[in-house]
Amino acid sequence: MNKKIIGLGILILFSGTFLYAQDTIPVSKSQVLQKVIEGNLQIKIAEKNAQAAKADYKQAQSLFLPNINTSYSGISTTNPLMAFGSKLNQEILTMADFNPDLLNNPAKTQNFSTVIEIQQPLINIDGYYGRKAAKAKYEAYQLQTERTKEYLQLEVTKAYMQLQLAYNAVTVLQKAENTAKTNLKLIENYFKNGMVQKTDILNVQVRVNDVTNQLQYAKSNVKNASDYLMFLLNEDMNGKIYKPAELFDTTFSNHTFLEFSKSRKDFLALEKSNEAYQNMIQSNKFSLLPRLNAFGNYQLFDSKFLGTAAKGYLVGAQLSWNLFDGLKTYGKIDKAKAESQKAVLEAEQYKKQSELEFNKTNRQLLDAQNKVSLAQLALQQSQEAYRIRQNRFSQGLEKTTDLLQSETLQYQKELEYQQALFEYNFLSQYLQFLSN
Repeated sequence: MNKKIIGLGILILFSGTFLYAQDTIPVSKSQVLQKVIEGNLQIKIAEKNAQAAKADYKQAQSLFLPNINTSYSGISTTNPLMAFGSKLNQEILTMADFNPDLLNNPAKTQNFSTVIEIQQPLINIDGYYGRKAAKAKYEAYQLQTERTKEYLQLEVTKAYMQLQLAYNAVTVLQKAENTAKTNLKLIENYFKNGMVQKTDILNVQVRVNDVTNQLQYAKSNVKNASDYLMFLLNEDMNGKIYKPAELFDTTFSNHTFLEFSKSRKDFLALEKSNEAYQNMIQSNKFSLLPRLNAFGNYQLFDSKFLGTAAKGYLVGAQLSWNLFDGLKTYGKIDKAKAESQKAVLEAEQYKKQSELEFNKTNRQLLDAQNKVSLAQLALQQSQEAYRIRQNRFSQGLEKTTDLLQSETLQYQKELEYQQALFEYNFLSQYLQFLSN
């Protein structure tokens, strides 16, 4: 009895696991477009790049803000100079301390000091342009992030359409399988009545097996399309499969010609990158000029730990000028110029490639529109041809092979029509992406 109960429990467990493995989740296009913005890893990486650039820009604010440090130190010394200086800082010198014997051989002296230091940049022109370069770099990464979001929305739209197409293919092939099995039963009845030969049955059986095999591949494609969509959304793929909540769009409108836009976010990002390079060139040039910085400190001294008996301060300004650094700065200037020129050339090449892709997609969309019209006409003709042959076959006026060829052609044209619709709809979305 116990073994039976255990066996039943195991059966229920595996049944539940199987059902969970077949967990189908309906999802709409609006949901996947929202999820890709929230969860896609490529978008998160782009956002982190922008955050890193923002942090660099934040560091550049040190050009205007003071640098404040504090330190606490303690020493014990018999070094003549250090001992005399410590007493001097502690303001405890007496005439007896000027005794040569005490000066040359001082007793152990302790000194504890607290120092608060402030450094304030005043004139650093190179730093000003460096800050402008950091800002332009940050703005470029922001634009790149927005363009990445637009691209991923296009990609997830394509993946969603591929999932719709994969489910439609399953539906078409299931109809083809049912039709083939119905024809097989019909042929078997005809064979029993001596109206057809054995080869006719074998031909139909081959057709049934062929459609069943295609159907299995179509079901695998559904899983592949679902997995790719989950990958884009950064969802857990194990034991889950997506199903479109919306039907595949079988309507299409005539193609409208769009203008190529040179104000796309990726183009603006390239312009910001070039602006950053130009500012770096200026920063390197102005590093040849002098810098002016103010500084100051406040000091506390005592012979006891944490004591503050003596106090003092120091303020001042420093004008520094690096007159020659072994051509290091001139090398930086030349490198920045070369990188700036390279960025300009790369931006020009990228824009021309984008315009080339835009024009190519425009032509492809016109071809796809024509392909949809022809595929729709071919589907209608193949359906009518199959209907006529099926009626003639039931009257004994058509061969089995002709009927099979007509049936195969009908479902082949239906799949081709849906594929043509997918290509047209995606190219339409892609052209919108290239023009914005």
